Amino acid sequence: MSLIFPPAPVRITLFALACALIAWLSLAPGEDLPQALTFWDKAEHATAYLGLSLVGAWAFPNRLGRLALGLFLAGIGVEVLQSVMGLGRQGDPVDAVANSVGIAAGLGVVWAVRRLPGLRVR
Repeated sequence: MSLIFPPAPVRITLFALACALIAWLSLAPGEDLPQALTFWDKAEHATAYLGLSLVGAWAFPNRLGRLALGLFLAGIGVEVLQSVMGLGRQGDPVDAVANSVGIAAGLGVVWAVRRLPGLRVR
C-alpha cells in the first residue's frame, strides 16, 4: 500500500465525502453556511470543483472522461436545484460556468502531472 495511492475504497470514500461536502455547501440554506467563505463567489465555485476534479482523478485515475462528465452534470444540477428549492439560494448559470472552469483546470493539472517524466499512474 502506498500513501499516495491507498486502496481504491479509501480513495473513493474520500471523493464521496468531498462530493457530499460540496453538495451541502451548495444546497444548504444560505444562513446555515459557514461565514469563513468570503472570497469572490465565482472563485469559490471554481476552487471547489477544481478540488473535486483532483480528488476524483485520484479516486478514479482511469475514468477521467466519466469523472469530467459527472462533475459537469453535478455542477449544473446543483444550480438547477438551487433555483427550485426555495431555501434562499439562487441558481446562476455563471456559477455553472465557474464550476466547469474548475473542472477543466483540475483535469488540466492532472494531464500535466501525468506527462512528468518517470511518473506511473495506476
